[in-house]
Amino acid sequence: MSKGPISQFIEKHYLHFNSASLVDAAKAYEQQLANGAKMMVSMAGAMSTAEIGKIFAEIIRQDKVQIISCTGANLEEDIMNLVAHSHYERVPNYRDLTPEDEWALLERGLNRVTDTCIPEHEAFRRLQKHIYKIWKDADDKGERYFPHEFMYKMLLSGVLEEYYEIDLKDSWMYAAAEKNLPIIVPGWEDSTMGNIFASYVIKGELKASTMKSGIEYMVFLSDWYPKNSTNGVGFFQIGGGIAGDFPICVVPMLYQDMEMHDIPFWSYFCQISDSTTSYGSYSGAVPNEKITWGKLDIKTPKFIIESDATIVAPLIFAYLLDL
Repeated sequence: MSKGPISQFIEKHYLHFNSASLVDAAKAYEQQLANGAKMMVSMAGAMSTAEIGKIFAEIIRQDKVQIISCTGANLEEDIMNLVAHSHYERVPNYRDLTPEDEWALLERGLNRVTDTCIPEHEAFRRLQKHIYKIWKDADDKGERYFPHEFMYKMLLSGVLEEYYEIDLKDSWMYAAAEKNLPIIVPGWEDSTMGNIFASYVIKGELKASTMKSGIEYMVFLSDWYPKNSTNGVGFFQIGGGIAGDFPICVVPMLYQDMEMHDIPFWSYFCQISDSTTSYGSYSGAVPNEKITWGKLDIKTPKFIIESDATIVAPLIFAYLLDL
């Protein structure tokens, strides 16, 4: 398929520095898929609130990603946007807000993420009412699931349909649920739904064991990776932190701790980050540092794009979709 106008524009004008890295990374991602490799996309930051689903959902539908790793916030915030979009408020002058301005937002039930406020009642509480019933049902039956599996159950059950405020095709979580795409959610406890689940455990209404743990996510990944790495598995990282560091460690774990010395390194690596290299920083570490940890090979194609992921990721995805 020939490339569309966005891709042609990128190829014509993105020739140097970070823009050239963007093109190189996109072409190498495309080549990975052509070679039969699988691709993991990891998402940190607030990409769901930035409405990455408008294009990432199509990446999922077109099988250009085979597994996702994301923070608990990204897992839930895509669904929050689905059911409460009209209640969000944008604050273009967020840099000028005083502490008093911030307090006023809190009193209105608006939780700010940079220039966007998430409405507590329409987003958090609307989901809480329905997800609790699904948690409780599993708890009563002695069943256990991963955080993303509970979210899939809620989405596919149809209980949220009455609240939909955006086109369903723009929800990456719904696209993933339809495909039952594996999602790794390390540190899920550090999310609004994680906090809410913990509150029910404290009140004695749910058992902590009903929610499968991060260790169990690593166990799942340790089984998935060898089965899917025949032609390689690439790693496309948006941001840094636990969403990236947790899943990428499955390779050194299998090699060093499980002594599976035939386990292949990640076959591709790209990170979009505006974090600068500093002492001990994972998010700002250059890809070559990962060689020393047994994550990447000397010959692994490596790219780092030092820019805003909300600008870069949609452009790379557009290139992959031939837009």
